Amino acid sequence: MAEAVIVDVVRTASGRGKIGGALSGIHPVDLLSTVLEALVRRTGLDPALIDDVIGGCVGQVGEQSANITRQAVLAAGFPEHVPATTIDRQCGSSQQAAAFAAQAVISGMQDVVIACGVESMSRVPLGSQTLGQDFAGSKLRRRYPDGLVNQGISAELIAARWGLSRARLDDFSAQSHARAATAEQAGLFADEIVPIEVMDASGAARAHTVDETVRPTTTAAGLGALAASFRTDAYAQRFPQIEWAITPGNSSPLTDGASAALIMSAEKARALGLRPRARFVSFAVVGDDPILMLTGPIPATARILARTGLSIGDIDAFEVNEAFAPVPLAWLAETGADPDRLNPRGGAIALGHALGSSGTRLLATLVNQLEATGGRYGLQTMCEGAGMANATLIERIG
Repeated sequence: MAEAVIVDVVRTASGRGKIGGALSGIHPVDLLSTVLEALVRRTGLDPALIDDVIGGCVGQVGEQSANITRQAVLAAGFPEHVPATTIDRQCGSSQQAAAFAAQAVISGMQDVVIACGVESMSRVPLGSQTLGQDFAGSKLRRRYPDGLVNQGISAELIAARWGLSRARLDDFSAQSHARAATAEQAGLFADEIVPIEVMDASGAARAHTVDETVRPTTTAAGLGALAASFRTDAYAQRFPQIEWAITPGNSSPLTDGASAALIMSAEKARALGLRPRARFVSFAVVGDDPILMLTGPIPATARILARTGLSIGDIDAFEVNEAFAPVPLAWLAETGADPDRLNPRGGAIALGHALGSSGTRLLATLVNQLEATGGRYGLQTMCEGAGMANATLIERIG
């Protein structure tokens, strides 16, 4: 089998996912095409050699409909013969895109594939694809007669089950902002962020290169003043164990962004004179309880470690998506991982969670962290809507 390697991986800096956010004036096709252009520019790759482009996007309606990845490929000026498809594995969409791309390379069916993702949550608001729609159907309602719940309630249930106090959640969230701010100040994101031209409040053009969602002055005390977001009388009656601790401060913010990874066979990289930065070691994807919903990273991690024969202590860096603070904290409790190796540059609570983009965004940060520290193995895992999770294990090259 061929060895699948990561030649380069890039992202935009995050933008707040609301009108007036730094990237809210950018069409999502233009967001995604920006990182595609950056990949071929940085590597010198002839885009005619690309066998496929696989993109992740959750809100596939409006400006993000009609196979947005294909539109972005054409907008980037790639040859018309380069195909593209858009997939939805919820929050893990572009992580799944990277897995599909690597698996195509490993199988020998393709040599050069780009995995990417985009989400403009300012222009296509969260839930737009299901607004006013019955996405359950009668059979699903019979299986779960009490009804499925939103992710905020799932986060509350995880906090209750693992005994995670409001103070613990807010401490972790403040740490996410502190780590991200420290990393930004040290220039640790410089190699993964590609500039994108935006207009400032005065109408002047500028390059957006700094994550807009990071708040360096965030404190746990400040977060403690925020009200819980998801309590209703009906949910309080159904789940009396919930203490109502999930707030905007210990959740990932609505975010705009795009990211992309150039994946190819090691043989093809050698032939093109390109230096791989990391190789894919293994993949896992699991389903889990759709009510708890966000616990999938725990069994996904167990599965990928079992497949590789590695222990949690063998992993030098972890990127566990911070959709809500209870997710990585429950994962830590169950895996026994070193907390200093978890999201060392901050996580989605600070850096943002542009849904379809987050998978390859985490991959960019993970590759750069391994290179900066000399670490060997990196593990990325992400909870996903309806109770799923992906895990990806990579090894630094060089």
